[in-house]
Amino acid sequence: MDPVAALEEIAYLLERDRASSYKSKAFRRAADVIGGISVEELAARVRDGRLKRTKGIGDTTYTVIAEAVGGQVPVYLADLRERSGPAVAASGTGLRSELKGDLHSHTEWSDGTTPIATMARAAELVGLEYLVISDHSPNLTVANGLSAERLGEQLGVLDELNAANEVRSGIRLLSGIETDILLDGALDQSPEMLGRLDVVVASVHSKLRMESREMTERMLRAIENPRMNVLGHCTGRLVEGARGTRPQSTFDARAVFAACAEHDVAVEINSRPERQDPPDELIGLALEAGCLFSIDTDAHAPGHFSFLDLGAARAEANGVPADRVVTTWPAERLLEWSRGG
Repeated sequence: MDPVAALEEIAYLLERDRASSYKSKAFRRAADVIGGISVEELAARVRDGRLKRTKGIGDTTYTVIAEAVGGQVPVYLADLRERSGPAVAASGTGLRSELKGDLHSHTEWSDGTTPIATMARAAELVGLEYLVISDHSPNLTVANGLSAERLGEQLGVLDELNAANEVRSGIRLLSGIETDILLDGALDQSPEMLGRLDVVVASVHSKLRMESREMTERMLRAIENPRMNVLGHCTGRLVEGARGTRPQSTFDARAVFAACAEHDVAVEINSRPERQDPPDELIGLALEAGCLFSIDTDAHAPGHFSFLDLGAARAEANGVPADRVVTTWPAERLLEWSRGG
């Protein structure tokens, strides 16, 4: 078995199962270390012990590489497959089968774990045609949010990757941001930079327990901004997971969703298991208000793209029709909408 593929699949499965990021990073780091080494040279380094002494290769990753070089499916990988299933499940049905893109993902440029190219390969693996890279904005310093200068640098990287992907008919990468909705409702990035992006997701990350009237006004001011396309994880709740639970923020949902419908802002159905945001009753209110929706993973690691299954299932269970989900649209239709065309 290809040892790099074995290491990357292990990392993907660990991420999908929401294991410690330290574990998945160790396998991805080992894959990077051996990525440029030929199979013959790698086998030689296994035989003479050099690989075991290589920086970035630990006992577990060494064993995986040695078993793969020896022609076996590594035991660690086989156990993971048996416990949690293959990395890519059979083709989805229903609404999941109609999803073409994801508008909310993070990379190592902010608080994600991997480079853009690695996230792109994983999104392509689960059948997506386009992916918006939406790293955090500068106010979220704990997440290494992007200044205008760093965001500009990232746009250059996206151009280079898209040029390479066009040659091999790979996934299309779209530019974006998850910008903070600041306390006064402003979006946390310069208007000039927001105008250069394909998609703008805006989310509340601070003062989640503020009084309902103030939170409503804060969200309404953001939604009125013509550069905002998607209202991300609107309640901020956490229902499970390593970070514990957190109650949903309170706001006038009818007023907020009416504004989203008026200003053509999609309500995100956040697919992360620990968020499941909005709650079912709010999805119903947004549907009644005439809102568009965006089913997104909020992926911070490649394995998180598997969460699309959960997001699609929740949307379907709440009666959201496919034509109201912008991530079922082809890229050109999506861009015409996001750019106000």
